[in-house]
Amino acid sequence: MTTIEERSTPKAGYKVVGSRPIRHDGVDKVTGRAQYGADINLPGTLHGKILRSPHGHARIVSIDTSKAEALPDVKAVVTGADVPIVQDMMIDFGETMGNARLLAENCLAQEKTLYKGHAVAAVAASNPHVAEEALDLIEVVYEPLPVILNALDAMRDDAPLLHDAMTTRSIAERFTRGDDTGVHSNVASHLQFKRGDLDEGFAKADVIVEREFTTSTVHQGYIEPHTSTARWDPDGHVTIWTSTQGAFGIRGQAAAILGVPEGKVTVIPMEIGGGFGAKTYVHVDPVAALLSKKSGAPVKVTMSRTEVFEASGPTSATTIRAKIGTTSEGDITAAELWMAYEAGAFPGSPVGAGASTALAPYDIEHLVVDGYDVVVNKPKVGAYRAPGSPQAAFAVESVMDELAEKIGMEPMDFRLKNATKEGDRMPNGMPFPTVGCVEVENAIVNHPHFSAPIEGPNRGRGVAMGFWFNGGNQSSATVTVNADGTIALVTGSVDIGGMRAVLAMQAAETLGLSVDEVQPTVGDTDSIGWTGVTGGSRTAFSTGIATITASEDVKRQMTERAAILLEAEDPDAVSFEDGVFSAGDKQITWKEVAGKQLRTGGPISASASSNPTRVGPAFAGNIVDVEVDPETGKVDILRFTAIQDAGTAIHPSYVEGQMQGGAVQGIGWALSEEYVWQEDGAMSNASFLDYRMPTSLDLPMIDTEIIEVPNPGHPYGIRGVGEVPIVPPMAAIANAIHDATGVRMTHLPMSPGNVLEALGAVEPED
Repeated sequence: MTTIEERSTPKAGYKVVGSRPIRHDGVDKVTGRAQYGADINLPGTLHGKILRSPHGHARIVSIDTSKAEALPDVKAVVTGADVPIVQDMMIDFGETMGNARLLAENCLAQEKTLYKGHAVAAVAASNPHVAEEALDLIEVVYEPLPVILNALDAMRDDAPLLHDAMTTRSIAERFTRGDDTGVHSNVASHLQFKRGDLDEGFAKADVIVEREFTTSTVHQGYIEPHTSTARWDPDGHVTIWTSTQGAFGIRGQAAAILGVPEGKVTVIPMEIGGGFGAKTYVHVDPVAALLSKKSGAPVKVTMSRTEVFEASGPTSATTIRAKIGTTSEGDITAAELWMAYEAGAFPGSPVGAGASTALAPYDIEHLVVDGYDVVVNKPKVGAYRAPGSPQAAFAVESVMDELAEKIGMEPMDFRLKNATKEGDRMPNGMPFPTVGCVEVENAIVNHPHFSAPIEGPNRGRGVAMGFWFNGGNQSSATVTVNADGTIALVTGSVDIGGMRAVLAMQAAETLGLSVDEVQPTVGDTDSIGWTGVTGGSRTAFSTGIATITASEDVKRQMTERAAILLEAEDPDAVSFEDGVFSAGDKQITWKEVAGKQLRTGGPISASASSNPTRVGPAFAGNIVDVEVDPETGKVDILRFTAIQDAGTAIHPSYVEGQMQGGAVQGIGWALSEEYVWQEDGAMSNASFLDYRMPTSLDLPMIDTEIIEVPNPGHPYGIRGVGEVPIVPPMAAIANAIHDATGVRMTHLPMSPGNVLEALGAVEPED
């Protein structure tokens, strides 16, 4: 438990940064006053329900909604034909998932349904039971089509096409549209990173390890389902109350799909019950809006848990082939990666991020990385914490461990010998700025866990590294001085993981105030400037810069007002420290100046926007001890240590929470979580009862160590912290299982059945 003293103790050189204040929204959250998406109940609100395809892949022959429309208390029925963008915009299906036309087709199917659960029609009625009854009255004639559930099957020349008009987008050839032959394909895009001479690199290697790794579809596991309430007013203005990580992204997507200007759409972000990257794209928002337009009343649409699993965005299943070579002295000479990421029904897997991050912890002269974005008959994928990177790290870090073993080198010594440093280049060619890869690896080696004895049979220890480049993107903030000297801070960043407090702390540090004197608020799209999504480990960094910039402007204005009150001719002669302005032997407090705003020139406020480019990439590492039951295949986590470079930990407790949360999700991904598919594309375990997320009974205490290599691109040295902690756990656990059993696991999850199968494949030694 954090003590009162720890809460109020700042980092050396700061007055607020590094302390651990209680979050501003804490009381609302624990008392139930906080309003989440499903809590909105406008007068006359109708209930929306969505009819979803029972087929994994089918052509829609016809839809008859007449019986549903005739049912008493049904106020509106919509299908894909009601989506304006469908009539107004044709597309090349090689575009990414950010294309609004493709988003519209995911919200309401057009000519085909592309996965089990794909939305086909929607109903709004006076109560949810009538709406559900109406869904049963909608008559849809389907022509079932072949189902493809694996990227390798989808890439075959004779594979059935999900999109008849899709050709491969070659990012390796500067975004050339279409492949060389013009042949349609299920491969939406191909990218390639290349450096040096691969043949030369492998020729120098004394040892080469080549393995294929596969990972399953997994879900983010947020507690709150997707929910949206929309009101389409007679003047054409659309207001949407929704659970989202980014109100401005939802506004842009909804406006494009609905065919209205962005200025006619207001998105009000509610408190969010978890997202982890998955609540950045529209799912039910446009559907609720179309139902509202037809009915003339507000409409609320909330997914069931089954719908969340079957029809929202999980992360990609993958097939990754890794070939890496090293000298006997431990110098990595070459690396070749082949990566196929499943995009789900529409293009847009995170293969680009996986390709960019996979080899990032290592300085390698010769490399080739090929990445493929492949459509299959599964729900379109969404982001999930460092999207694409965990799967890549699972493959690369497993091979690195095996290389070290084969040349008789301690795995961390091998990593340190090849560790990335400032000036080295990422796989995509970009040079690294100041980074903490070496510092994290040294912290692993020096941690007591690393050298602690492992006692007992069938136990092992594993290590792994992870990387995420972190995001920048635009943010906006407004700071206003109240008459009592307190500060109102408005930003456009949805609060996930204590973001209000972290931004308030940066404002307080800049203004010389206590964090309790700053009241942070999340604005809607009409009350604050454009702000990017809360995700990508960008928010504390970029919105923090906007907050600091606005706060500095406020401090300048307050200094000018203090100069008037202190009768100083030059504001530069006025100093400010510990809440007091001084000029010569005269002094006046911050609160006194604030109370006299109207007498010295009027209210004081400032707005600022940021678009930072000096983003601070982040490295993390794990040490994991496991015990493997050879009779059941069950893997127990005995001890887990997460180490991460946070740049500067503004609120250490929240940084530790992110590290622990990422570790827990990584443990689930490693050992138990997966979509179980039937041959027809149906998901067999679409509930939290059957989808095996870890509980407290499955987990040890997660130890953390924060490393701080300040990011020069931020005034206080911040690096984003939310993404990278989920990257190394799967590989670290796989390496620990090998240490315990001598078996290399190459498929996720490493569930009891999969572990037993691997153990049975080992030939007994003579």
